Amino acid sequence: MTPRETAEKSAAAMWAADAASKWFGMEIVEVDEGRATLRMTIAAHHANGHGICHGAVIYALADSAFAFACNSRNQASVAQSNMITYIAPARVGDVLTATAEEISVAGRSGIYDVSVADGHGTAIAEFRGHSRTVKGVLFDEAKGN
Repeated sequence: MTPRETAEKSAAAMWAADAASKWFGMEIVEVDEGRATLRMTIAAHHANGHGICHGAVIYALADSAFAFACNSRNQASVAQSNMITYIAPARVGDVLTATAEEISVAGRSGIYDVSVADGHGTAIAEFRGHSRTVKGVLFDEAKGN
C-alpha cells in the first residue's frame, strides 16, 4: 500500500466515526501522508454576535485538518497542544479551506501547521498543532479494513 493509499484509508476510517466534523458541515478535499485539506461553507448558525464566523468554528476546521494529517500513517494520534491566530474574519457564505502540513515528526511527537483561507485566498487563520501518537491503528492493514 502506498503512503497516499494508507492516508486515504486512515481518513475513511476516521471519517466514518467523526460525527463532529460532519455536524459542522466539513468535507475532506484531499489527504496524503502528513497532509490533509478540509473545506466547509460558513452558514448562519456558525455566526457569532458580531455577525461573523465564530472563532471556535474556524478552530474546529483547522483542528480537523490537523487530525486527518497526523493520523495519515494509520497510527492513532491525538492533539497534545495547539494554538490558533486569527488574521481576518470569515463571513456567512464564505467557503473556508484548511490545509494541514506536517512540519516535523520525532518519535511519538509531531508538529503540523494549518492554514485556513477563504475562497478568494484571503488568509483567515494560522494554526499550529502538536500531536502525540497513542496505542492503536485506524484500520487493520493485514485484513485491509
